[in-house]
Amino acid sequence: MMENKLSAVINGGDVLFMMLGAVMVFAMHGGFAFLEVGTVRRKNQVNALVKILVDFAISTLTYFFIGYGVAYGIYMFQSAETLLAKNQGYDLVHFFFLLTFAAAVPAIISGGIAERAKFWTQALAAGIFVGVAYPLFEGMVWGRITFLGQENSWLTNLTGGVPFHDYAGSVVVHSMGGWIALAAVIVLGPRLGRWDAEGNSRPIPISNVPFMALGSWMLCIGWFGFNVMSAATMDGISGLVAINSLFAMVGGILSALVISKNDPGFIHNGALAGLVAICAGSDQVHPIGALVIGIIAGVIFVKGFTWEQEKLKIDDVLGVWPLHGIAGSWGGIACGIFGQKALGGLGGVSFLAQLIGTFFAIAIALAFGFTVYKVLEKTVGVRLNQADEQKGSDLAIHNVDSNPEDVAMNRH
Repeated sequence: MMENKLSAVINGGDVLFMMLGAVMVFAMHGGFAFLEVGTVRRKNQVNALVKILVDFAISTLTYFFIGYGVAYGIYMFQSAETLLAKNQGYDLVHFFFLLTFAAAVPAIISGGIAERAKFWTQALAAGIFVGVAYPLFEGMVWGRITFLGQENSWLTNLTGGVPFHDYAGSVVVHSMGGWIALAAVIVLGPRLGRWDAEGNSRPIPISNVPFMALGSWMLCIGWFGFNVMSAATMDGISGLVAINSLFAMVGGILSALVISKNDPGFIHNGALAGLVAICAGSDQVHPIGALVIGIIAGVIFVKGFTWEQEKLKIDDVLGVWPLHGIAGSWGGIACGIFGQKALGGLGGVSFLAQLIGTFFAIAIALAFGFTVYKVLEKTVGVRLNQADEQKGSDLAIHNVDSNPEDVAMNRH
């Protein structure tokens, strides 16, 4: 009897632990929304808010009915009694937690294609990515598809028994989302007026620094649920993950501060770059190693954003390719460097495995990204028409301005 009660307490604790983690990461989606709201022009702010929320709803259904099963072989077509019987419904809250990761992919893409993407086309793309593309790679690293992250995968034979390691998603979530976003941005093309007829840059200013900063703060806070709660159970929780997340964030802030010469947009995104990069190795590296990873990630974002905008002429509105794609890839590779015992890490990671796994994610992301957006472009179209884009997606799609009372007062 006592053993049953103890087991119930342990299972209940794990369910609560996972639930709290899910709620913290769910709150990050508000951060994604306000980061976009503050960065886009005022005529596109309502669309940013609605888009992130609707994408989350669509992600919930596609991941529940398709994606979770693809990645882990767990399907929900059972009675509620059966679902609850296993460890007090742990699989249900674990689904919720992992859903918040999966739904981050369309939230990341949203920031890159802001201000000119069709609403329902992007909603369809979100469903495809969360239902198929993301869980396919997720399953290869964390789930049932024996390929990269499992101890009996082909990669472990190549690396002497060490699989690809991504503790909290630098590669699985962020790199995948960022590289898919790159494909989307290229297919859509730049916003009207971003460059003149001679190809000279015409920067489009952001609309609201406080909203942008609010989004960054919400993401930073929720990120400790993103990383720490990736332990999945209370007995697996690690203080090292928490401190490494903190130090990487600080490193990203300070390097972005110095390199950007006090630019608030770069500074607030520098914090996110550091957090993106530390996800993979947060359970492996020393805090000083995490600081270095974050510093380099901050540099990657500032230099990468400038490079893609000014040299490559890629109109990635929020800079999600350097922030999530490149910094996430750096995080995957950095785990194989700073996770080594020679650099103060815990060991048990392979640089070769990290390199292979990271580049495999890039290949899958680009393949799915270009295929999905090219097919949608040829069939239903992916971009607003010129008149609607000039009007702004708020009025063109949602028939409301971000400040409807002000609009009403001006009419009178």
